[in-house]
Amino acid sequence: MTLLAHDRYCDEISHQVGRFGDVIASGADLSATVPTCPDWTLEDLVRHVGRALRWTELIVRTRAQEDVPIDRAPGAAGPGTQGDAAALEAWLAESGATVVRALREAGPDGRAWSWSGNHTAGFWARRMTHELVVHGADAALAAGRPFEAVAADVAADAIDEWLEIVQFVQRVLPDGPAKGLRAPGRSIHLHATDTSADLNAEWFVELPEDGVTWRRGHEKATVALRGPLTDVLLAFYRRLPPDAPGLQVLGDRELLDLWLEKAAFG
Repeated sequence: MTLLAHDRYCDEISHQVGRFGDVIASGADLSATVPTCPDWTLEDLVRHVGRALRWTELIVRTRAQEDVPIDRAPGAAGPGTQGDAAALEAWLAESGATVVRALREAGPDGRAWSWSGNHTAGFWARRMTHELVVHGADAALAAGRPFEAVAADVAADAIDEWLEIVQFVQRVLPDGPAKGLRAPGRSIHLHATDTSADLNAEWFVELPEDGVTWRRGHEKATVALRGPLTDVLLAFYRRLPPDAPGLQVLGDRELLDLWLEKAAFG
């Protein structure tokens, strides 16, 4: 597994914030329910993302040594009025610009507390990239807009990171939400059908009793999920159903459903 370059993450954060802004500016109903996050409206989703960016900016800019309350982040509250699309779009754009500036100044190895144990700005550049990708899909769904394919290198890295997060949760919270992700002798294969061979956009995931393991590559598994890389990513994140057009499930569907149920904390 190879991480993307720090500047690549920063560029993608800017790009994804722009795509989010396009959804807001499209005239979408800000009070619409987000189908994949049904407790939120579209405006709630935008405010959640903007707050996360502002919080990250504070952590990275101040080289925080410990967790920082999100309400200490400048501008985290967002626009004071509800339903103001122009204000919301401008606030989100500023949130993205400030975090990218802080990340570039810090560099990938700059000290910055994180919940993961990887206390670097590089962790946050990667995390915010994929936070924006997945929540960007949520925003498009809420607005009834098509979600454009994610750049292949970014989408593949998002799957890598999600698998790492599942491993982390199993390790630090053994009785937590990923406890049930154990199926010894059974495995999951993810296979992107629209990428070049050099990207190696295939994953083999095993679920032994001592925790999830995974590696890139083509191997026969108990169940396989095949399709375009962006769709595979979104299905693995529960943003698309596995039987959505263009996706194909081969083998033990119940095992894939187990994964989607027990990895439901992202």
